[in-house]
Amino acid sequence: MGAETSVRRRTGFGIMVRTCRFPDWVPRKSEERHPGWWWKRERGFRMGGGTNSIVRREPTLLRLRADLGEPIRRGSDFIRAVDDLRSLLSDVDSLKSALADSNDALQSAAGPLLAALDAYLEARSIAANLAAALRAARLCSRLFALLARANEHLAADHLYLALRAVAAAERDLLPAAPHPTIRRMLLRLIPAVRAHAERKISKEFSDWMVQIRVASRHLGQIAIGRASAARQREEELRARQRQAEEQAHFRSGSTTATPTLRDHSYSLRVEEDDDWAGEDADDLAAAAAAASSDEGDPGLDLTPLYRAYHIHKTLGLEERFRRYYFENRKLQLTSDFQVSSLTPFLESHQTFFAQIAGFFIVEDRILRTGGGLIARPDVDALWETAVTKMVSVLEDQFSRMQTANHLLLIKDYVSLLGVTLHRYRYAVDPLLDVLSKHRDKYHDLLLSDCRRQVSEALAADKYEQMLMKKEYEYSMNVLSFQIQTSDITPAFPYVAPFSSSVPDLCRISRSFVEDSISFMSHGGQLDIYPIVKKYLERLLGEVLDGSILRLIESGGLGVSQAMQVAANMAVLERACDFLFRHAAQLSGIPLRIAEKGKREFPLKKSRDATVELLLGLLRKKIDDFLLLTDSISWMADSPPPNGNDYSNEVYIYLDTLVSTAQQILPIQVLRRVLQGVLSHISDKIMGLFLSDAVKRFNSNAVMGIDVDLKTFESFAENQSHLFTDSDDSGANELKLPLLEARQLVNLLMSNNPENFLNPVIKERSYNKLDYKKVVTITEKFREPSDRLFGTFGTRGAKQNPKQKSLDALIKRLKDAS
Repeated sequence: MGAETSVRRRTGFGIMVRTCRFPDWVPRKSEERHPGWWWKRERGFRMGGGTNSIVRREPTLLRLRADLGEPIRRGSDFIRAVDDLRSLLSDVDSLKSALADSNDALQSAAGPLLAALDAYLEARSIAANLAAALRAARLCSRLFALLARANEHLAADHLYLALRAVAAAERDLLPAAPHPTIRRMLLRLIPAVRAHAERKISKEFSDWMVQIRVASRHLGQIAIGRASAARQREEELRARQRQAEEQAHFRSGSTTATPTLRDHSYSLRVEEDDDWAGEDADDLAAAAAAASSDEGDPGLDLTPLYRAYHIHKTLGLEERFRRYYFENRKLQLTSDFQVSSLTPFLESHQTFFAQIAGFFIVEDRILRTGGGLIARPDVDALWETAVTKMVSVLEDQFSRMQTANHLLLIKDYVSLLGVTLHRYRYAVDPLLDVLSKHRDKYHDLLLSDCRRQVSEALAADKYEQMLMKKEYEYSMNVLSFQIQTSDITPAFPYVAPFSSSVPDLCRISRSFVEDSISFMSHGGQLDIYPIVKKYLERLLGEVLDGSILRLIESGGLGVSQAMQVAANMAVLERACDFLFRHAAQLSGIPLRIAEKGKREFPLKKSRDATVELLLGLLRKKIDDFLLLTDSISWMADSPPPNGNDYSNEVYIYLDTLVSTAQQILPIQVLRRVLQGVLSHISDKIMGLFLSDAVKRFNSNAVMGIDVDLKTFESFAENQSHLFTDSDDSGANELKLPLLEARQLVNLLMSNNPENFLNPVIKERSYNKLDYKKVVTITEKFREPSDRLFGTFGTRGAKQNPKQKSLDALIKRLKDAS
């Protein structure tokens, strides 16, 4: 049968719960799809027509009862729970009323406490507001104090302190600004202060950039001047050393003696001076001292630069300022390179190089003390630019110069620039290379100047012995060139064996050596003596020798002048030795090294030409005297007792010549001259016999010539004491030039002339005679008894044995020829 169950049904008005009795049947599946199937079934039962249906469907109902058992049990539990809730509602109502009573009691008790709490909270809020106001006031006070301090620093031009105050305000107070207005004010004022500081310091830096150019030029002049003073002190010390060495050299009495001073090259720095002991601080201190003494000079002050760099670093613009500084200094250096075409470079070169020197001295100081303002590669780049430009300027200017002195002045200043900047570790080799490159041009110009001066000195000389009235003249013209023949000071007035051109030529040559040394020294090359020696040999060989040769070839010199020139050559030979020693000493070479080996006399050509000129003039003078030979009677009846007239005239002239020449001419030159003159006399005597004008001559004429020869031989014997210690050897040496004429006269006066053909006798007594000349002369010889056509009158007479021997000699000589 069915079970009684409470069923909840959802309707449109809520949930309706009712108790119903389920039949024991199970709905069909088609009825399971419709929620109200069981109502229809119940109504069918009531209508009396469902029993049979139930019986038929009983298995289905049983199956349905089994399936719905569990949901029905659950529904029963739910209904019981609803009943429990209905009982709980009554409990809730009682609890609610209890709570309402408790709430009323609580409200009455907590009212005063809530009022007190409200008062406390209000007071606390006021206190917080007051604390915030006090904090804001303190912040404003600190802010205004910082701003006031910044204003004071700005007014006092203390930009760094002002920036620090502004930075502190920005860092500490700007984030905690109590009011937006104050914040906006700070955001506006802080950049304005920084911009003001940047503008102010930029203006100061611009002014410094203008002033540093003047200060750098002054600094460069001071530094180069100090280098020049140091070089001058070194030169003075070396001069004292040379003087001491020369004194020791002459006291030794020999040019090959070992010097007492050091035998090595002089060093460039031999002592440390207080003015040169430091580094660039000395140059800067000297420049500062000079600036303090000159009120118009701004002086060198790097403070504005360091201040500007520090301010930009504070502003965070350090890298930008570095670039700005480098670019401006680079532009400034480029402007310093401009060479004015209106001013000669000779006048502006010192300012030009002093400006560059001061520029890089300043840069070196900034590099070492600027705290990273400029780096070494930047300075090196600037220096490479400067060196390239200076090399270009020097190349251009040197190529235009045609005066050696101008080139030397610029070279000296450039070398001083190199010395100055080398102390600051700048590479100056390219500058020195330019100087070395133009070394040949400088010496060519110098040789040209010396050639002009030598020509003027030779043209102005009267070629008379130089008179010196005072000792200082002797010292200036003789001792200074070491051309004296004795260490004993002569009595004054002193007549020198040379003319006025000799000291002039020595001065010109010495000046050439000193100028050459000055150009070659301080140029980076240590051993300069071989180069200086080469140019000195050019001066002596090309200029002096060539000028004297032109003077000789001009033909304007007389005998006395030619003799004086020959005497000058002997003095110049000693002067040349002095010049080479002087060049060696200036080059720092010991004398014992410089004097090694035999040096050929550089003026040998002009010396030989001078002797030849003197000989030529003397021969011409002798020829004038020999014109008197026209009066010789070649077929005289008796020999002249005192010889021919010409021989006496020649003897007087030669004696006068020797008395003058022995005072000024060297012995070897005088010997050569006398030998040449006597040889010329011998040749002229031989020429008389060979002359076509002499058709015949007799023994009386030969005896007259014999007397003439004895006169000349007597003259040679009288001068023998001038040449050697032995009078016999000196006489024989001077009589040698007369030997040919003497042997001819001896042959003609011999009783047996045929002995000439005897080899032994010829070698001993007639070795200077030539066969052809003997034939020609002997054919003209006739005895005094012989007359023209005399053979017709004496055809049967006995022939003279001498004449017979002579004829046999002539016949045999003709057959041999």
